Amino acid sequence: MMAPAKLTVSLRVSGARPDGYHELEAEMVALDLADVLELDEGGSGLTVAAEPGVRADELPGPEHNLVTRALAACGRTAAVRLTKRIPLGGGLGGGSSDAAAVLRWAGCADPAVAARLGSDVPFCLLGGRARVEGVGERVSPLPFEPRDYLLLLPPFGVDTAAVYRAWDANPAGEAPNELAAAALAVEARLARWRDALGELTGRVPVLAGSGSTWFVEGGTQEAGTASLPVLELGSETARLVRARTVPAGWEGD
Repeated sequence: MMAPAKLTVSLRVSGARPDGYHELEAEMVALDLADVLELDEGGSGLTVAAEPGVRADELPGPEHNLVTRALAACGRTAAVRLTKRIPLGGGLGGGSSDAAAVLRWAGCADPAVAARLGSDVPFCLLGGRARVEGVGERVSPLPFEPRDYLLLLPPFGVDTAAVYRAWDANPAGEAPNELAAAALAVEARLARWRDALGELTGRVPVLAGSGSTWFVEGGTQEAGTASLPVLELGSETARLVRARTVPAGWEGD
């Protein structure tokens, strides 16, 4: 079962709520960069493997993992083997998409159940392309548009909660992602990777959600990018990944 990455193409922060959550207006799309889940209803437990170069060493333990929580929310048990292709802390919703895949497997299409698991899970349950509002619970499907992106995946993640705290301290930002300035305040290394991707493609990179992934639309056919599996800055190495949008219900090619 495929769990597509979520890419936040645009993001506006409407403000903070009394409960500490933030109201958002965003456009999100699903990508063919995807985790893979194998579920066996006759067993139990979670086994995690990661493809080379994918950060997965900080995956939460079984009691906190979204896969385990999604199974519990559905009242189901299964042995799950999860292969991570979406890096942790990259702003691509890997954990949320894994949870949504479990909900689909269990036949649970209730958006309220998805929302209780996490703010990105309702979109990941729907997939495709959508406008997302509120704290992620209001998802309005949009017509599918085939698009190609070049993603730069830095060798570190960004703490989403810290980014929102930085935004609360200085609630200012610019389109298309109003969290970008706050993310740069939390993790200064982001600027170096942004500039590197911009120099490589000749385009203005956009931050994916709260980071750490940078992306440009198109940018995959520019000279040099086809033969570059990684991008190096000093002693650090970032992955370059081509991805395309996929419609709701995509199960892999």
